[in-house]
Amino acid sequence: MAHPLRPGQPYDPASMSALPDPQRAKPCVLVIDDDEAVGWAIARRLGTDFRVVAVGDPAFAVTVALQERPGIILCDINMPRMQGDEVAFALSQDPGTADIPLVYLTALVSPEEAPELAGVFGDHPAISKSASTEELREVITYFLGVED
Repeated sequence: MAHPLRPGQPYDPASMSALPDPQRAKPCVLVIDDDEAVGWAIARRLGTDFRVVAVGDPAFAVTVALQERPGIILCDINMPRMQGDEVAFALSQDPGTADIPLVYLTALVSPEEAPELAGVFGDHPAISKSASTEELREVITYFLGVED
């Protein structure tokens, strides 16, 4: 296949599919929550700076994490069929996902109370679902090691 931008070559729109997807270049945030609206809300709040992938069924968390290679995982604590700590354990057992930072996302506490959850659910920090967009971005950029 000819390079899509090579001088002297005719333009072939089909060759544009060979270009990398610019969305894939953005840092990926994996959101695991049984409420689909939470994933949509986080994607909207994070704007265009991140690629947000949402998983509604926690049983698929490891599979999706292996496919998407997120820089951080936001995981609900209280979900049917599989609790957040079970998801965290499953992720920790796979070498491909064990090193991905996980932050619990919860409606169980207010943003002011979230720091009190430190250490309650293992070594993973928690952030309230009602935290401000600024607080959410701060946590994400901290764990991704990027500046906002």
